[in-house]
Amino acid sequence: MKLRYFYILIIVLAPVLIIAQTKPAPPMNLPKDAPVNVTIADAKTGNMLGSEIVVFKSRANGTEFQGLSDSTGKFSLRLPNGSKYDIYILGFNDSTSYNVLDIPALKDNQFYKNPFNVDIQFEAPKSFVLDHCTFETGKASLQADAYKVLDELVDYLNRKDDEKIEIGGHTDNVGKAEANMILSTDRANTVRAYLLTKGIAPGRVTAKGYGMTMPVAENTTAEGRALNRRTEVKIID
Repeated sequence: MKLRYFYILIIVLAPVLIIAQTKPAPPMNLPKDAPVNVTIADAKTGNMLGSEIVVFKSRANGTEFQGLSDSTGKFSLRLPNGSKYDIYILGFNDSTSYNVLDIPALKDNQFYKNPFNVDIQFEAPKSFVLDHCTFETGKASLQADAYKVLDELVDYLNRKDDEKIEIGGHTDNVGKAEANMILSTDRANTVRAYLLTKGIAPGRVTAKGYGMTMPVAENTTAEGRALNRRTEVKIID
């Protein structure tokens, strides 16, 4: 009698056992982002570049991911799959477009075992203008809106802690050449003094006035004169 009940139980439970055995396995908990290894080197010398910020901007949704290269010019990060990424090298208040990285979408139970390798050859600019570094007319006193760009320069120098720079003051051709040379020198020294108050080592920053001797535009128009009145930063090798 007991044996009969046993067989009946097997007949009842058999469909349940078959269903349980044929049910698809749950998806594996696999990473859906991709490992990316980045190296960045000077295009001319081949030297590896440390303290460079590289930005990956997704074309799918505009999200930005970034990394900072170490002393060997390398860093790693992970990026979501299923997007193309525009690659930018971040400079001072600007960026240089480099290339595009395509990370195809993954299906269930797929993952990226091997990393994507991004090798960047980059020639960093040797000079740039401090936009909105403005002074009182005819004076070496900074206007209030100048401090924002100067603080950004401080951040840049803290990141690039091995760089030395020259602060160059430039004027238009209004007034006497001698007076403009003195004014441009005083303005360059004002910027240098501000950087030093923010902890930048004195030996890393020099100041020089060029007066009206190095125009970048014609002085015949107001727009041209405005371009010539500038504070320029030069990277010293």
